[in-house]
Amino acid sequence: MAAAVTVPSSEAIWRPSFNPWLVAITVTLATFMEVLDTSIANIALPHIAGSFGASTNESTWVLTSYLVSNGIVLPTSAWLATRFGRKRFYMSCVALFAMSSFLCGLAPSLGLLVFFRVMQGIGGGGLQPSEQAILADTFLPSQRGMAFAFYGMAVVLAPAIGPTLGGWLTDNYSWRWIFYINVPISLLSLYLSNRFVEDPPYLKKEQERRKNVGVDYVGLSLVALGVGCLQLVLDKGQEKDWFGSHLITTFLILGIAILVVWVIWEWRHPHPIVELQLLKKRNFATAMFFMFILGTVLFGTTVLIPQYLQLLLGYPAILAGEALAGGGLIMLVMMPLSGALVSRVDARYLMAFGFAATSASLFYMSSHMTLDMDFRSAALLRIFQTCGLAFIFIPTNTLSYVGVPREKNNQISSMINFIRNIGGSVGIAVISTLVVRRSQERQNYLSAHTNDGNPQFRQMIDGMTATLRTHGLSAAQASRQAYGRAFLLLQRQATSLAYVDVILMLAFMVMCLVPMAFIMKKPPAAQKEAPPMH
Repeated sequence: MAAAVTVPSSEAIWRPSFNPWLVAITVTLATFMEVLDTSIANIALPHIAGSFGASTNESTWVLTSYLVSNGIVLPTSAWLATRFGRKRFYMSCVALFAMSSFLCGLAPSLGLLVFFRVMQGIGGGGLQPSEQAILADTFLPSQRGMAFAFYGMAVVLAPAIGPTLGGWLTDNYSWRWIFYINVPISLLSLYLSNRFVEDPPYLKKEQERRKNVGVDYVGLSLVALGVGCLQLVLDKGQEKDWFGSHLITTFLILGIAILVVWVIWEWRHPHPIVELQLLKKRNFATAMFFMFILGTVLFGTTVLIPQYLQLLLGYPAILAGEALAGGGLIMLVMMPLSGALVSRVDARYLMAFGFAATSASLFYMSSHMTLDMDFRSAALLRIFQTCGLAFIFIPTNTLSYVGVPREKNNQISSMINFIRNIGGSVGIAVISTLVVRRSQERQNYLSAHTNDGNPQFRQMIDGMTATLRTHGLSAAQASRQAYGRAFLLLQRQATSLAYVDVILMLAFMVMCLVPMAFIMKKPPAAQKEAPPMH
């Protein structure tokens, strides 16, 4: 019993050698760079395809390859960090990311670019979980809210400015510069990490203990194959018409089967790659669910709004990207506010407020997203929609560590980041599919009312025909063009209504989460002033 409570004083009161905020700035640099890279390449795909003489579909593998390799590394990063030392693993990821970014810029063919993007995804996949675990260990529990707020600003700001920055670099220089810009930032991050980041004594002790433990090769193989299949399905499903494609169907069945076997294997394994038994902790399990929803809403709407502006309102890609920038900027204000409040107010109330505010903003967006919307209105809708997200992100991250031994911080951060990314992939895939399906349903409904038996429709056609005849067209030509233009208007309206339908679905989904915030437990009062002792 005495051995169980005797903790070396140097280990119990460990504090970093440098100011914690120097560590936060150091790891946030790499966070910003990695998250930026997931969105900055989207805008350059047509240029990449043209450069290599490839089709648009072929060029999308530049995105898919990164997401798949990134998704495979995310759930295994905690085990790798514990096995090889978190600082060493983190710096290796930064170095690999820098080298592969430089090689992406030099790539002479599409095949090599995809290969280097796989390497880049491997390096990037280990960054976010390691960074979040480093912050959790570096800051006292009472300071974690502000630390996660600082980290969260990079996570939400990077996707907002990625398309704009990518478009500017591509138009003014070359698509290769979207990869080259990673190199100097990575080198700076590598130097600062070596200087300021350190592994706490209890993590070193855990690393020593793990050296004599065999590697769970079965679990490692299963998670790599299962997540790889799932990411491929989510990224290519809409393009391949989902279950209309034998390839997508096969990969989905295979992925689900492998992941089910993986869960059973990891749950029973004494030294698993991913410690799924941590899901017995109520706060952590609830945080995983909330982060999945957050990823779905954040990443899904990040794709949905620019699509609406480009496809229906005719905005150029850069201007559509700029419409998202306001949402990123408002998060710069909301993240610190949420971080400051989380140590003073019950975090569950903040989460409930965040869900309510996000739901209300989505309802507001559904009633104001119209075909005559101007740029200012679009930017304001994004600002309103992101205001509440900070009050979900910070409290959820903070409460997820409650009741978990500090040597498991790597596992917590790894799984939280993994589920958020999976939520983002699911959100993008499902929202894109729902928009297409609802567009078809809306078009069928509107078509039933656009026939010559409808007086209003007949009046519109007659008016358009008369206008076209004044421009020199014959009666037959004017009539055909009038019907053609009416059909285009119908398609445009049907698509617009489909976007509104999807936003309403998201609004109702988020609204249902408001009372669920109180499932989580408050942190013990003892954790507000001192680091947890295990």
